[in-house]
Order: sequence, then structure tokens, then C-alpha cells
Amino acid sequence: MLTGRYEPSLLPSPVKVLEGMGELVKDGTLITHFKVSLSRFITGYTVAAVTGISLGLVLGYNKKVWEFVEPVVQLLRPVSPIAWFPFIVLWFGIGDVPAIIIIFIAGFFPTLLSTVSGVRKVDPAYLNVANNFGIRQPHLLFKIILPAAFPMIANGLHIALGTAWVFLVAGEMVGAQSGLGYLIIDSRNSLRSDLILAGIIFIGISGLVLDRLIKLLEGYIERQWGVSEGRRN
Repeated sequence: MLTGRYEPSLLPSPVKVLEGMGELVKDGTLITHFKVSLSRFITGYTVAAVTGISLGLVLGYNKKVWEFVEPVVQLLRPVSPIAWFPFIVLWFGIGDVPAIIIIFIAGFFPTLLSTVSGVRKVDPAYLNVANNFGIRQPHLLFKIILPAAFPMIANGLHIALGTAWVFLVAGEMVGAQSGLGYLIIDSRNSLRSDLILAGIIFIGISGLVLDRLIKLLEGYIERQWGVSEGRRN
């Protein structure tokens, strides 16, 4: 009924969308753009996770430093990564780097804030036991505090994954010549609404797969550290 009221070029049928996706898979276009997007995402997300966790551990443990830094973080956090795009393009040009930086910005703040919050909520009994056994920095930070705070850090990593994936696609739409976001814009310019929807569906499926993969990684880390999972899904 819905498709009967619209031109197929405006709202293609599910069959047309599946045919369009098959076309993209057959000629290799979809896989090529996906590989580019995945490479950008892994790079930006990994750097954001490592940086956010490392800084979060230090800032969460040093309360006075965090009280000094927090206003700056809260000032920058609400700013959309896309808002920085004109400066990013001006400084780094068009290509992989702008998209990676946007992913980094999108993933950094959720990871940082979750890590700081997790560190500040670590049971003081853990710190007392570590102190009694003479455990000092940096072992205290990475062997006691990090595992204890990991369930909350994992929540931040999940949020960061979703926001980073969303802004990756947005960044590719306005500042790249390849990737899934560019594929959608290129399909729009070609008036191929079936390929637009095919790209949107594939982006959603890819995000779901990435979410499941990071859950598996988090579960493995928690088992290695003997940490009980702080969330139940």
C-alpha cells in the first residue's frame, strides 16, 4: 500500500532494495566501501578508546586534577564532531584523516567520562588491600583500579561505538571520496534510491555486528580479569 502511493524512484520496494544490494555486492562496490569505512572506524575508535581509558584512569584517580579539567571537558563534550569539520578539512584536507578525527572525537568523550566515573566508584576496600600489600603506581592503576572499573568502562565503550559509527557515516557524507557514507551520497546524486536504502540497511547491520563483537571482547576481558559483568542484556 505504501509503495503504491509513491513513485518507485522515491520509495523503492523491498525487492528493488534487495536487488540493489545484490548489485552492489556483485560488482564489489559495497565491499570496497565497507573496507574503507571499517579501516577508518577501527583506527579512530581504537585511538579514542586507548586515549579515553588512559586519561580517564589518571583523571579519575587524581580528583583535584579532574576538578580542574572537568569544566573544559563538559564544555567540549556537547559540541557535535561535525561542527569541527570545517577546521578539520582546513588543517588536514579531504581523505581518511578527517573521518578518523571525527570518529576519535565521537568516541573519546563517552569513553573518558565512563572511565573517570568507574575509577571514582571503585570500592575503597580494594585500594586498602593494595596498599597493605605495598602495591604502588603504575601497578595500582592498571592491575587493581582498571579491572574494578571495567564494567562501567565497557558501558562507555558501547556508547562510544554507536556514536563513532554514526559520525563516521556522517563524516564520509561531507568529506570523503569513499566509504559507506560516500556511497549513499553518490547513490543520491545518481538518483538511485534503491541503493541509498541498501546502503542504509547495510550500515545498520554492520553496526549491529560491531556491537556484538565488542560485547564478545568485553566478555573475554572480564573472564580473564575475573570481573563480574556489571550489565545484563
